[in-house]
Amino acid sequence: MPEPDWAERIVVDPARMGGEPCIRGTRIPVALIVGSLADGDTPQDLQNAYPQLKKEDIRAALRYAAECIRTSYVVPLAR
Repeated sequence: MPEPDWAERIVVDPARMGGEPCIRGTRIPVALIVGSLADGDTPQDLQNAYPQLKKEDIRAALRYAAECIRTSYVVPLAR
């Protein structure tokens, strides 16, 4: 089975950031990227705040998050 296209840019290392998925070579968590975009930041806003971040890193974070959702079982919570 081929490696997913985000795998070159996302790393999960238990010794870094408590094992939180991050952009390779940085301490920028995938959750920060996805959350910032969800809050209305643009990719350019993220790159201004984190100059080492490439637009390919942002796309990889979104692909990683999408794959996590596709391969997870979500249990609806009662309100």
